[in-house]
Amino acid sequence: MDIQIAAGPTAAMKRVFLIINCFILAIGNCGGPLIMRLYFIHGGKRIWFSSWLETGGWPIILIPLIVSYTRRRKSDDSRLVQMRPRVFYAAAIIGTLTGLDDYIYAYGVARLPVSTSSLIIASQLAFTAVFAFFLVKQKFTSFIVNAVVLLTLGAAVLGLHTSGDRPAGESSREYLMGFLFTVGAAAMYGLILPLVEVTYQRAKQALTFTLVLEIQFVMCFFATAFCTVGMIVNKDFQWCAIAREARAFTLGETNYYIVVVFSAIIWQCFFLGAIGVIFYSSSLLSAIVIAVLLPVTEVLAVIFYKESFNAEKGISLFLSLWGFVSYFYGEIKQNNNNNNKNDEKHIKDGTQLADLQTTAAP
Repeated sequence: MDIQIAAGPTAAMKRVFLIINCFILAIGNCGGPLIMRLYFIHGGKRIWFSSWLETGGWPIILIPLIVSYTRRRKSDDSRLVQMRPRVFYAAAIIGTLTGLDDYIYAYGVARLPVSTSSLIIASQLAFTAVFAFFLVKQKFTSFIVNAVVLLTLGAAVLGLHTSGDRPAGESSREYLMGFLFTVGAAAMYGLILPLVEVTYQRAKQALTFTLVLEIQFVMCFFATAFCTVGMIVNKDFQWCAIAREARAFTLGETNYYIVVVFSAIIWQCFFLGAIGVIFYSSSLLSAIVIAVLLPVTEVLAVIFYKESFNAEKGISLFLSLWGFVSYFYGEIKQNNNNNNKNDEKHIKDGTQLADLQTTAAP
């Protein structure tokens, strides 16, 4: 089933928008884990609050939505919301799953170094590929299979020496729980990406980027609501618990709030970029961009947190970049083949029309 996209930008502009969304996704994908780990390294202990920050920046989406509404008013479209009820319900369910995934991921990051959690999250690509195959009937070319294999192999190579990355003072049980929770987060987000694409496909209305933003708005709202309930149950609001944690933060109270604010903003870049890539391409490409950026995140972790960078991480970086190039080469080749087929069809149709005209001539 194809996504019904409303008439809009040309193919060239869509590629430009795709690149922009990939860049936004890169900011969130690389910066999110690093700033979350910064929170835990310097005294942050509230996992529910950390997971809340992953989608807590949802009010930012109101800015482009207000701009879009203002432009629609000028074109005599006074609808405040474009989303239909069936799409709202789907976005709410996916948002709740996202909130659960946020908590599972935050628990893993609290227990593991960035480099280790990143290599585990790379397995998300394989989960996305499987779910995309069953849910959205994703067609697999040899180049896509090659990219998936290389990126997954890159994660496997990194896994050879993870046992030596356990943080000081952390028990084996805590490390193992962090490992398992991170795998669970990778599997769940591997399901969420195709579910978003399925929502686009079955929206039964023309898909515009404004509608995509509305879907993301609802998803982040319900994810944040889910984590808010978790914070209440965990008594994170009791007796100004967050304020006390801010005062005990080793980087200072002011820097604590700076970390919190920028964490919400950077993670919102991740979600906006991810849904933008899905809109202009597919859930599989979104997963591939996330996977190829993981070694970059590891390099940044080495620079900022002095984590080790061994030969395995270098090999993983090479394999990831190779897989990324393989995917895009396959996409370019497929587009060229489609264009050639269209040209041949037009030539054939033109020839047949000329023959008919010649036959019909007196």
